Amino acid sequence: MLKVNEILRVKGHALYTGTPDMLVHQAIESMSQLDIGSLVIMEHGELVGMLTFREIIRHIHTHDDKVGQFTVRSIMDDAPVSVSPNTSADEVQRLMLDKHARYIPVMDGPTLMGVISFYDMARAIVEAQQFENDMLKAYIRDWPVEAGTAPTPSKHSQP
Repeated sequence: MLKVNEILRVKGHALYTGTPDMLVHQAIESMSQLDIGSLVIMEHGELVGMLTFREIIRHIHTHDDKVGQFTVRSIMDDAPVSVSPNTSADEVQRLMLDKHARYIPVMDGPTLMGVISFYDMARAIVEAQQFENDMLKAYIRDWPVEAGTAPTPSKHSQP
């Protein structure tokens, strides 16, 4: 069964963080330049929240003319759902769907290990399915022929 630590190993451990006291416009600028959809908000070495485009869009909708006057703390999700490295991919999928979360921090106790995105999950599932498909094809291709029976010719074989 596919686990979060395997997804992180393939994805890499790059983390993009911000602080609760940074201004929203600075966070937007960072996210835009880095082409990312979330920032992990850290304070004193601990996860204190997540900032995603969802929170930013809500904020802009409410405070369009005053975006630059607010700090990340005022709009971040200060209680993001998180998972451990040993959480199954199936459980992450369920959490993402139930909580409408596109980004989930991966915590090993108090230590932030990474962030799993909806994209990361989709990619990992497609790759796992492709691997399984390739293994099944290889197994079928190498199917043992019983003694005394002739192999069935394929449509590509010569008579």
